Amino acid sequence: MSTLEIKKIVKAIETSDGAGVKLKRSIGTPEASYIDPFLMLDEFGSENKDDYIAGFPAHPHRGIETVTYMLEGKFQHQDSTGSKGIMETGDVQWMKTGRGIIHSEMPAMSGGKLLGFQLWINMPSKLKKNKPEYLYIKKNELGSYKSDGVTVKVIAGKFKDIEGPEKNHNVEPIYFHVVLEKKKKFEFNLPKEHNSFIYLLKGELTVGNNKHEKTSDSNLILLNKGTDLIVEANKMSEFLFIAGKPIGEEIARGGPFVMNTKEEINQAIKDYQDGTFAKY
Repeated sequence: MSTLEIKKIVKAIETSDGAGVKLKRSIGTPEASYIDPFLMLDEFGSENKDDYIAGFPAHPHRGIETVTYMLEGKFQHQDSTGSKGIMETGDVQWMKTGRGIIHSEMPAMSGGKLLGFQLWINMPSKLKKNKPEYLYIKKNELGSYKSDGVTVKVIAGKFKDIEGPEKNHNVEPIYFHVVLEKKKKFEFNLPKEHNSFIYLLKGELTVGNNKHEKTSDSNLILLNKGTDLIVEANKMSEFLFIAGKPIGEEIARGGPFVMNTKEEINQAIKDYQDGTFAKY
């Protein structure tokens, strides 16, 4: 048994994507390029509609999974498989793009507060050419635990006897949304081979047993490998805890495409340009 300690604290950087949506990116940056199997983590949100109203018009993906978790607001999804619908507060969209999907994510609101996350998970080479899959998870389908100042929403994995809706996944993902009242602790045992991190949305945390620098809002907290996670809230805090089994393959990136070789990236670009990209 070994306690997870902080390896590195990374401040999310402010950037934009889509048609100019303002966001904070923590994974997929120079300081945290790839935390196998996780390729990107964005926090998107604002109370100013001009920061998000242009949305994410139609664009392609290949070779990855995108997991979108809405904390506040509404977004409309539509893609080349025929899937469409409106994501509302608390809902999750888990999209396995496989060999190719074209989709759009546009705000279904003309104003008000928007807040959410998008996580990119790599796919092993044997799954990158699979037909796309789309999973829509309503907020009441998430696992939910609440006791003595500790609240945990379970999207994937298992906390105590509460299971999340995403099961039998190749990287055995763990995805928790945790809210801790001041001086309360979150404790969890995870597989020793998993890579893991905390994304602190707001608050201040003490992690593990070793002394570490102060944590603050929009911090990515990278963790050493271990089995026992102990997190205490120094004040009311809200964070994501995410972990997964490494894939251990070479990756090649090309914007919305993540494959194993540069040749496969070039093929994805060619397929998209000649109109055969999302033909199933």
